[in-house]
Amino acid sequence: MITEDTNDEDVSLFDAEEDAGKKSKKTIKHPVASFFHLFFRVSAIIIYLLCEFFSSSFIACMVAIILLLSCDFWTVKNITGRLMVGLRWWNQVDDDGRSHWVFESRKGTGKQQGSDSESRIFWLGLIICPVLWVIFAFSTLFSFKIKWVPVVIMGVVLQGANLYGYVRCKVGGKTSLKNMATNYFGRQFLKQALSKEEES
Repeated sequence: MITEDTNDEDVSLFDAEEDAGKKSKKTIKHPVASFFHLFFRVSAIIIYLLCEFFSSSFIACMVAIILLLSCDFWTVKNITGRLMVGLRWWNQVDDDGRSHWVFESRKGTGKQQGSDSESRIFWLGLIICPVLWVIFAFSTLFSFKIKWVPVVIMGVVLQGANLYGYVRCKVGGKTSLKNMATNYFGRQFLKQALSKEEES
């Protein structure tokens, strides 16, 4: 049985961090984390696109891409999400053998959040790269490059999992994405209906 937990309170890992002084929201407080947040995922895409120029061996390119994707998954899930935006997610199994998905977000009260620049870097990298892997997946299917299908599926799965986990952290673990989309489109429909009434 799989259950989901959410915790909006500060957790011990976040409590251990102490922010030294207030800095501008435009500065990047964690430059190394910001670099590696993009480095592995962008490197995997570059090697995928230019692998014929790097090496004539398909196996070498495939292994390099999968290693970069794995490093990216671990880095984003365990380090950059916590440092750059104060979010983390994981799965734990209790003593009864039940699996629990935990989605946590650090509250802004009393602690300084990451800068706006870091947040922008985090979310742009987190969203754009999985979209590119989905495009690559369709292009490999339509061009019949069957040997690349496992690689692009690995890209979609690993980067899509991090995207899903962090979106759940951001919107709240108990809020389903279906309900969030329904509420969003309902609000848009209501706004359009009200604006039409005001015009007439």
